[in-house]
Amino acid sequence: MFEEYIQKYPVEIQEIFYTIVELVKRSVSSLEERLWAGLPSFYVDSLFVRVIPFKNHINIEALALEKYKNHFQDYKFTPKNMLQIYVGQSIPSELLVKVFSESLTK
Repeated sequence: MFEEYIQKYPVEIQEIFYTIVELVKRSVSSLEERLWAGLPSFYVDSLFVRVIPFKNHINIEALALEKYKNHFQDYKFTPKNMLQIYVGQSIPSELLVKVFSESLTK
């Protein structure tokens, strides 16, 4: 669904984006993909995760990030508590699946 949206970003960002999208999809059995205010978002009812690309990093907005913040010591967080993953950083896949799962279930 986000193919046209992500095409304007560098290939490295596209790769990170699609890797994270796959982790979101792996975290719950069914979800809805849509652009919210122009931002790639994933919903289960009113719960959501956002995966927001920039030119050299991806921001991730998910409710459960606050709970696991101390597990992301090698990563930056925005003032709005979004996780930032920069080009060249490893993606903490298993931890993100846990965060996404908890963020998208009641």
